[in-house]
Amino acid sequence: MTSAFAVLQPGAGALPGDHYLPASPETVLWGRLPCAADAAVLTIRSGETVTIDTVSHEGILEDHGKDPLGYFTGQGVAPDAILEDAIAIAGGLSRDRAADGPHVVTGPIRIEGAEPGDLLRIVVVDLQPRVPYGVISNRHGRGALVGELPRGDSHVSVFTPVEERDGRLVGLLPAVDGGERTVAFPLAPFLGTMGVAVAGAERPHSVPPGSHGGNIDINLLVEGTSLYLPVQVAGALAYVGDPHFAQGDGEVALTALEASLRATLRFEVIPRAEALAEFGEVAGPLVRTAEYLVPTGLHPDLNEAMRACVRAALTLVEARWGLQEHLAYAYLSAATDFDISQVVDMVCGVHARIRESDFAAIDAARGRRPWTVDPAGTGPFAADLTVAAGTTGRARAADRG
Repeated sequence: MTSAFAVLQPGAGALPGDHYLPASPETVLWGRLPCAADAAVLTIRSGETVTIDTVSHEGILEDHGKDPLGYFTGQGVAPDAILEDAIAIAGGLSRDRAADGPHVVTGPIRIEGAEPGDLLRIVVVDLQPRVPYGVISNRHGRGALVGELPRGDSHVSVFTPVEERDGRLVGLLPAVDGGERTVAFPLAPFLGTMGVAVAGAERPHSVPPGSHGGNIDINLLVEGTSLYLPVQVAGALAYVGDPHFAQGDGEVALTALEASLRATLRFEVIPRAEALAEFGEVAGPLVRTAEYLVPTGLHPDLNEAMRACVRAALTLVEARWGLQEHLAYAYLSAATDFDISQVVDMVCGVHARIRESDFAAIDAARGRRPWTVDPAGTGPFAADLTVAAGTTGRARAADRG
């Protein structure tokens, strides 16, 4: 197949971060997430950026032969368009299929000054597809229609090439197996997994998300957005993985369009006192886009995940803008969308989109600046993303209340 863009092999192409973290058998975990007992593979200061290579699990899993070279050449991909780090990870690492998840995560990264009770802000500065293809799978007896799909087989994987059309990248699907690829859908790359290490010496399974973040699968986390996570261990020990080219809310078949990304991220420590003043108590993942603050709810029962999200939204609105509880509840009912992040990861996710502009009068009275994305494409608060020498452990001024 013809590449739509340059394949980003390890170390090749632009590496714009203050640091570069490749994916290798020495810098990734497969199927588990970091815990306090894990050693950092990189240490940085608060406010620094890291360009990180992530590797999709599709093509390296056992039901694909644990052989990305064989699997993807079988789909018509040229050998030089198959990632060398994916081949190395498949050949150099193993996992317990019965006990571990499928995901490959790169890290952990220690952020100096991060302590339990602080928030870690992860700013998504840049996301670059590493290859011009991905895979969408329904397997393991999972998905929204367990027992119905897949039919007659326990494993369906749909190879999906990517092309540039009318100035944008799209994924291509046929209407029938072997047919012309007449279905084109836009890409919106994001990292399905971003997290911090949990306390203790036991690594969490890579599939269910939690207060540590992990596999939250929130498709709002595209370039220019931020994820806030409550720090649980000294140094935070952050990690990322499960790269996606595109995903619909719900992720109903089990996976998104899974494909490897190169991510440039900024890691910032927000001390607890500042975090409380800005957002109130944040007990789990909180997303920020150019338009919305996005609290989350997580639970194995989707109804309970919804209730948890409503409670998190109430806490945020009351703490940040001072609304009384019954008025905050009324506002959420009238003006906020509650979306299903995913229903396929053991723990279901719901996220709420709270428009910050609805509270502009309150923010103006309190001297808060509007939160915007820089139009040049360099991320939120471009001027604010340059960290003054010696500034660590502090949220940037433009993002404080």
